[in-house]
Amino acid sequence: MQKKEYIIALDQGTTSSRTAILDKEGKIVAMSQKELTQIFPQPGWVEHDPIEILEAQIATLKEVISEQSINASQIVSIGITNQRETTVIWDKSTGKPIYNAIVWQDKRTVDKCNDLNKNGLAEYIKKTTGLVIDSYFSATKIHWILNNIKGAQDRAEKGDLLFGTIDTWLLWNLTDGKVHATDYSNASRTMLYNIEELEWDTKLLNELNIPENILPEVKPSSFLYGHYSYEGVQLPISGIAGDQQAALFGQACFTKGEAKNTYGTGCFMLLNTGEDIEYSDNGLLTTIAWGVEDKVYYALEGSVFVAGSAIQWLRDGLEVIKTASDSEFFANKIKGENPVYVVPAFAGLGAPYWDMNARGAVFGLTRDTGKEHLIKATLDSLAYRVKDVLSVMQKDSKTKLTSLKVDGGACVNNTLMQFQADILNVIVQRPEIIETTLMGAAYLAGIGVGIWNLEDIENNRKLSSEFSPSITEEKRLNLYKKWQKAVERTKDWID
Repeated sequence: MQKKEYIIALDQGTTSSRTAILDKEGKIVAMSQKELTQIFPQPGWVEHDPIEILEAQIATLKEVISEQSINASQIVSIGITNQRETTVIWDKSTGKPIYNAIVWQDKRTVDKCNDLNKNGLAEYIKKTTGLVIDSYFSATKIHWILNNIKGAQDRAEKGDLLFGTIDTWLLWNLTDGKVHATDYSNASRTMLYNIEELEWDTKLLNELNIPENILPEVKPSSFLYGHYSYEGVQLPISGIAGDQQAALFGQACFTKGEAKNTYGTGCFMLLNTGEDIEYSDNGLLTTIAWGVEDKVYYALEGSVFVAGSAIQWLRDGLEVIKTASDSEFFANKIKGENPVYVVPAFAGLGAPYWDMNARGAVFGLTRDTGKEHLIKATLDSLAYRVKDVLSVMQKDSKTKLTSLKVDGGACVNNTLMQFQADILNVIVQRPEIIETTLMGAAYLAGIGVGIWNLEDIENNRKLSSEFSPSITEEKRLNLYKKWQKAVERTKDWID
């Protein structure tokens, strides 16, 4: 009897580290998860402990294998997906980070970004990296660490330090320091990588005084990177992609013009543009989707910094709900139009506004406003922000979407998904397996060792629910007009 074979997916996210085991049919057999400590040293600063990230990831990996009583020899591949842009710099001799990981949400480098804009680099950065100048990306985070940690710049120039996004940090440790690499998708989020020439950009490195020797090698997303030694067995690590690109892959958006939206800590919409690089005139990012089978695919992306974290704010900050699922219960108490609008610009506004100085606000409060109005308005804000992005995405790509594939934790909220379909005027499709980020990492790893091909992945995808628009065009326009009015009043709040 032939032994069962499995693929491991490591999903290192903003709020937790997870490991999943998948079988060859693409079913999730088991999962383990550990939450991460969020560190806020100053207002607008967000950090993680890289050692905690590593230990949590390895702990979930060992736990899920042990609980399933799977033999290491049954594991044919490991795939990694990760929170993007988050930056770690470590000593390559000791393996110890020289500072905490600076998280993608962090705003401490806004002034440096303003300097880059004043130096006239916006257009160069857009054409070279596909990105806008923003503290979101890794480049200015690297610059900050090298300039603010004593001796870091000198150590970097001597070749004693290494930089990585979280995938690179995990890969380096899992391979016992043998492999210092990343994939195209993660490299394209650093604001240092030329997405057309597929190489680190010397001009930008010089501008930020970043030695090239600290940067990882860049490889395809489906590629044999190295091996993790587990119980004497060398397990191949053969797939890596940033979380949003992994979700696009996991949703089987392989064809130019297909799009997905992930409702995670942030909200991220990606549209596959095939092998063509398409630049946005409306504040979207051009990014590498993945490198597979000797080809590089690109995507347009709209980033909404606050999505699921707005629901966490209701739970942990305001304490008006006990669990995220409570938001649907209270939102359904609102009958008719909700006069309250919440703009959750807690970390500024991403696409298409790109206002680092915007801050969150609530509008339309009256004496009879209750917590259910606030909860419904917060849920609605996720759908409005997706519409902000989809509107310009369709304009830039000159395509009209008829459906949107959704995933991520908040997509299980039927009230939110129905309002999303209503405000977008498109069909919203939710798959049976909403853990598409994990799926993408596993699929890339499986392709890397010849377990799957693209057709297999498309056949594996099954729909759970579809939500169709149910409101009039007049109502849709009126609701969105009020939303846009609210957004305008949050802009440039911080001087």
